[in-house]
Amino acid sequence: MTTQYFETPQGRRIAFRRSHGKTGLTFVWLSGFKSDMMGGKVTELETWAAAQGHSFLAFDYSGHGQSGGAFEHGTISAWREDALAAITAQTDGDLILVGSSMGGWIALLSMMALPDRVKGLVLIAPAPDFTEKLMWPEFSSEVQAEIMEKGMHLRPSDYGDPYPITRALIEDGRTWSILDEAISFNGPVRILQGMQDPDVPWKHAERLVSAMTSEDLVFHLIKDGDHRLSRPQDIARLKATCAEIAEAVGTSA
Repeated sequence: MTTQYFETPQGRRIAFRRSHGKTGLTFVWLSGFKSDMMGGKVTELETWAAAQGHSFLAFDYSGHGQSGGAFEHGTISAWREDALAAITAQTDGDLILVGSSMGGWIALLSMMALPDRVKGLVLIAPAPDFTEKLMWPEFSSEVQAEIMEKGMHLRPSDYGDPYPITRALIEDGRTWSILDEAISFNGPVRILQGMQDPDVPWKHAERLVSAMTSEDLVFHLIKDGDHRLSRPQDIARLKATCAEIAEAVGTSA
């Protein structure tokens, strides 16, 4: 599908791809930190959704991929706004949100903002509260001081160039913490988590399981799985999980 663009109410230029199906369900892909909508999982899921007759939306947050803006200007607040703007402008009807890593956090925040529309969640190595509960404690006191005093630290990455971690990202992230209270959602939830994930420990996802109120929640632990879960068997599992949750949503509708 062709990449298109729209402008959010905040004036950010967002790149997106969408397709229209006939089932009444729209799958929305929410990417991870510094990831974009051209990754293997999202394009595979896009093809799967079309074959199943579901509508599909993927987009790049501001400062990511083909969208406008600088990554270092981004915050959880801004990326949440981007997600809600994309969903509101480019979809209608019932939604299943599929969030990877940070996208799991954005999916949960979007669900809270759109409780009447979000019917199911598929979360891959979900990282709610990662800025405060995963990233900040891992930084040395010297790095923490650099962020607070200079406003930015370049964090080495296994996936490419160093990531600029800003004071604004850390401080803003604290305002969106959700794991310390119950997360109210009654729809089906499926969580896919690798036990060999160096970025989001599986115990972090287990904490999310405890926080969510949904009784129809299945937590899949993949013993040899990494953070990306993008091997052929991982993608096959993702498609099967999305098919399962689509059926569960259809049954409960």
